[in-house]
Amino acid sequence: MLGIVVSGHINFASGMRSAVQAIVGEQPQLEFVDFLESMSTDELEAQLLAAKERVNSGDGVLFLVDLYGGSPCNRAINLLLQDPNVEVVAGTNLSMIVNAALEREEFTLRELTDCLANGEFSQIKDLRQDLAALSQDDEDETDGL
Repeated sequence: MLGIVVSGHINFASGMRSAVQAIVGEQPQLEFVDFLESMSTDELEAQLLAAKERVNSGDGVLFLVDLYGGSPCNRAINLLLQDPNVEVVAGTNLSMIVNAALEREEFTLRELTDCLANGEFSQIKDLRQDLAALSQDDEDETDGL
């Protein structure tokens, strides 16, 4: 099974942990690493490396980080550059983490990374457009029989 490490600024990761556990329960091979104001970037990278080692069963490790170009992202990239069995996706949100945790047994590391990065599991919706489409579908059905 793919390992997953979630990281972000301040309490991003621990907040996501609470939400993920409330939605799908405790998940194996899933770690959360906060980048706190009191930490150096070297300490962050050491914690990311330790988390990677804990979740890695040999199938690969996916890092899901909050901001592209932020310290959690940059330090995860350092790990990616050292290990071909590591991938990093930036811009992580709750639905990405939940979907990654639930779908990781069905995909290779590369496939899951591509799905997440290309929005295949996206929950980002313009609700006005969705409601308009639903309304149009309802009108189409009433025009029938």
